[in-house]
Amino acid sequence: MTKHTWNTVAMVVVLAAAGCTTAAPPAQDVAADRAKLEADASSWFGFLDKGDTAGMANLYAEDARLMPPGVPAIVGRPAIKAYFDNDLGQMKAAGLAIKNGKVTGADVSGDMGWISGDYTVVDASGMVVDSGSYLSVHKRTNGQWLYIRDTFNSDRPPAPATPSSAPPK
Repeated sequence: MTKHTWNTVAMVVVLAAAGCTTAAPPAQDVAADRAKLEADASSWFGFLDKGDTAGMANLYAEDARLMPPGVPAIVGRPAIKAYFDNDLGQMKAAGLAIKNGKVTGADVSGDMGWISGDYTVVDASGMVVDSGSYLSVHKRTNGQWLYIRDTFNSDRPPAPATPSSAPPK
């Protein structure tokens, strides 16, 4: 081969190699993702205020796990909706409402994110009867952030155990 042919072959190889490189994925907009998680927390409380348990449940992945205090974990969107239906009914019957507090933290890494915050429970007169905190783990699925794990707890100690009616041994 002539020197000209070698130069042409080398140029073709360099151009082909340059064309085979993949572009880096776009940088993640962490601030926008955090803001979206905070907006979803506000939406959750908004759905709760309206009694829209379907709206609340749709914020969860199909196989999400809700871990409320005092009961076994609730798994799956239909079961989570049923839990909220029952829990919201009991709250309304007792004249209670849950109010969103402040977000205490949020972060994302890739398609995983978390958010934490606090809440208060008020009676019909507006008096605070309980307060607590929550931690939710989210996963971006098809461009949408969905709860995959959600837990909350009261800041107050649990009620004392009821004495057993069984005679001592």
